[in-house]
Amino acid sequence: MPRATEPRNRIAAAANPAPVGTPAKLVPTGPYFRAFVNYLRSECHLAENSVQAYSRDLARFERWLAGRRIPSLTIRDLSNYAQWLGEQELSPRSAARHVVTVRMFFRYLQLEGALKENVAELLGSPKLWRRVPNVLTAQILDKLLAAPAQGDPLWRRDRAMLELLYATGCRASEMSFLKLSDVHLAEGFCLCKGKGNKERLVPLGRRAADAVRAYLEHERPRLVAGVTPTPPWLLISRRGKRLARERIWELLKRYTARAGLSGKISPHTLRHSFATHLLAGGADLRQVQEMLGHANIATTQIYTHVDQGRLKAVHRKFHPRA
Repeated sequence: MPRATEPRNRIAAAANPAPVGTPAKLVPTGPYFRAFVNYLRSECHLAENSVQAYSRDLARFERWLAGRRIPSLTIRDLSNYAQWLGEQELSPRSAARHVVTVRMFFRYLQLEGALKENVAELLGSPKLWRRVPNVLTAQILDKLLAAPAQGDPLWRRDRAMLELLYATGCRASEMSFLKLSDVHLAEGFCLCKGKGNKERLVPLGRRAADAVRAYLEHERPRLVAGVTPTPPWLLISRRGKRLARERIWELLKRYTARAGLSGKISPHTLRHSFATHLLAGGADLRQVQEMLGHANIATTQIYTHVDQGRLKAVHRKFHPRA
């Protein structure tokens, strides 16, 4: 049958060098693994960050294999792997993701005809507690968003970046790849591309629009001067390139320290704050789901448990002994 020979062809084709931008030490080297990574990238059209996460998980699995043949693995072997993950000082969430990656990998090999039986289907995933996200108050956010000062080389760009993170709820990777053509200041919205290249429209507030407008007028023209072709990205680095996701994290960390804020604050903290403040202000859960780009509303519902003031108001209104 043609399907029986296809896996060997695809696995052989996967022996090409790894894609540019993926660290060599995190890339699995075996042809089975490379074929799966190429499948995720070319046929599943996953975001590159997701592909690299799967690649790192497979590299760890390959290291554990240490020469074992995949078709000979039993459920006991895979259970030992799950136990080994627990010994690697991984967080429970990371360990659970590794298990899911292995299950997907074995399912792929079975569909391709490289495995007759998928023993990984018997491998259970650990149940995880859903953590309540960290949310900043409006007063703390004011201090953080005002942290970029005129003495900074690119303070208008950095202030626009922070304002956009909070105004749109974008992930750091989404902000990094936001194009100039995606931002419509006159209409007051921007087009964000999330996981799986799914697009969503998110309104822009007045403060965010003003910050972006100031950056576009005073700093971006200087950053792209002499760069050919003109980069399409909204946020530009000093060298005229796209502002990388890692750089966004670094800048946020710098301004968090400058504002004198304690605790771990990440771009996702601003995303959590965006959603929580919308719901606290009376926004509909479905509308917040759409603005966040969540496929499942259950993911958005976690924010309904964050605002304590809202919970207390509901309790006072409806509990007979409040």
